[in-house]
Amino acid sequence: MKRKGVDALIHSLMGKAIGKFNLIEDGDRLLVCVSGGYDSMVLLTLLHTRLDFVPVTYSLHVLHIDLGFSGGESDGVETYLKDLGLAYTRVKTDIGPLAHSEANWENPCFLCSRMRKKLIFQNAEKLGYNKIVMGHNRDDVLETFFLNMAFSGEMSTMVPKQDFFGGEFLIIRPFYLVDEDVIRRYARRHQIPAFEDGCPTGGNSKRALIRNWLESLYPHNRRIKGTMFHALSNIKLDYLPKL
Repeated sequence: MKRKGVDALIHSLMGKAIGKFNLIEDGDRLLVCVSGGYDSMVLLTLLHTRLDFVPVTYSLHVLHIDLGFSGGESDGVETYLKDLGLAYTRVKTDIGPLAHSEANWENPCFLCSRMRKKLIFQNAEKLGYNKIVMGHNRDDVLETFFLNMAFSGEMSTMVPKQDFFGGEFLIIRPFYLVDEDVIRRYARRHQIPAFEDGCPTGGNSKRALIRNWLESLYPHNRRIKGTMFHALSNIKLDYLPKL
């Protein structure tokens, strides 16, 4: 069956990233990290359904870190995973409230991210998976670049494939070339749900500040996002200062 519209676009961009960066190989055991947001829910759905038509085979296991926020919808995530019939692990934690405690009020996102990543690696080792799949998209890549430049004083961002601990673990990002808008359109078309994690600072963080700034630029020229993304791999060191 020939795909059209957003279906064709998301499959094309995801397939291009997987092929260009050699993200998924035959026989891979993939640990898919699902937060409950649209990105990870759509990615999981596509990885699950594309097994019916791609010329490689791989196995999936889903990992959901329950951050423990009041009002979070981790139960909904678990129900959805059960309905899909996929093997999953839900890790219940108090990372969210701990990261937002009075002792850490200045930088809750940093501690939350650090503790969550540690749990991901621990569970990957425990479950026997060395290839970890994240749902980060092209918008995330640009936001991270400007976030690091503005608040960490460095020019860096996410990469499509990244090894940790001397290659013991490999993080891959199949949505590296996919815009967040495309993911949300696909989710609406196929009625793929998203679940809130209950984070009280999600819309008020440094990342949200950068996101809002970038989104204020895009309406001025539809090519801005693509041009900035291309610039990440078009670095001219001779025109950067050595301070």
